[in-house]
Amino acid sequence: MTNSRILVLNEKPVNFTLFCVRWIPSSARLVVLGSHPRGTGVWQIYNLCKGVPELITEVEKPFALKCGTFAASSFENRLMATGDFNGNLNLWDLEKPNTAVYSAIAHSSIINDIDGIGGINIGKGAPELATCSRDGCVKVWDARQKDRPVAILEPEEGQSRHDCWTVAFGGAYNASERLLAAGFDNGDLKIFDLKTMKIQWETNVGNGICSVEFDRKDIEQNKLNVCTLDSRIFAFDLTTRHPTKGYAFARQKAHKSTVWSGNHLPQNRDVFMTSGGNGSLCLWQYEYPSKRSAKASDGALEGISGNLKLVQEVGVAEQPITSFSWNADKLGLAASTSFDQTLRILAVTKLNCL
Repeated sequence: MTNSRILVLNEKPVNFTLFCVRWIPSSARLVVLGSHPRGTGVWQIYNLCKGVPELITEVEKPFALKCGTFAASSFENRLMATGDFNGNLNLWDLEKPNTAVYSAIAHSSIINDIDGIGGINIGKGAPELATCSRDGCVKVWDARQKDRPVAILEPEEGQSRHDCWTVAFGGAYNASERLLAAGFDNGDLKIFDLKTMKIQWETNVGNGICSVEFDRKDIEQNKLNVCTLDSRIFAFDLTTRHPTKGYAFARQKAHKSTVWSGNHLPQNRDVFMTSGGNGSLCLWQYEYPSKRSAKASDGALEGISGNLKLVQEVGVAEQPITSFSWNADKLGLAASTSFDQTLRILAVTKLNCL
């Protein structure tokens, strides 16, 4: 039995709404993104010194900043991609923040989520970004190709368009394979195969999907976590798909409110943190079954789901936790943002015992 604990090391209040926090790769620095009351965007860069975040840079932008990622950037340049409330996708050199390295009008309204792949040793193949918006479109971008996306994944003519809230890359175990998962406000979950440009699989989980994430991006598809508006967490086992039943999944309820995000521990893909609308954090461990597939009554193979074990739960904020980020270099070091306008530096103990 592990005694892992979630500890708040430091709290840093700010004077704007916080939407996103990301660690700058291979550093003790992190960046937070958000919105001033007047509607302009802002990012701040902090350096962590003995557990205390010290502000070193603040930059204001014309439109509120919703989301960001470094996952399509190299270690050398560490460019940050952002999506804003006006539908703009930008790629920034944090040392030269006045002008974007790359810009595109990605969507007609707010970019709800952004993810990257192919950078900082994450997944094989070319660096790409994915964005999603309320227009129901998921778009894939290569910063080397100016102005237009390399792929647009959208409903066919006559189909309803639902607000796409979240996207995540995965399955990039070689240079030609790449998957993209997307979650929608009506509960639709779709996994796109970017090699064939077709939907690999789709289902509906019954309520709006706030977060999707593969357990790792650079391996053959293994697990996909899905967090929903109605307090539920799904862990889909993607190794065996039954022709009619689809993928097996484990399911739990948590936070007694919206589950805003689910983030896998970089050093252990079977451990992840979820953040809740009630200001709590939950640490989970996925326990595999003794065997992951068996023959169903119709003769086809079907998956066998594992178990989601709650390791630790702690309330850290009075308002919803909008974003959570693990540090990829320091085991257990993390950061979160919440609607109480506070950046928190966190430590999770004894993770190597899980």
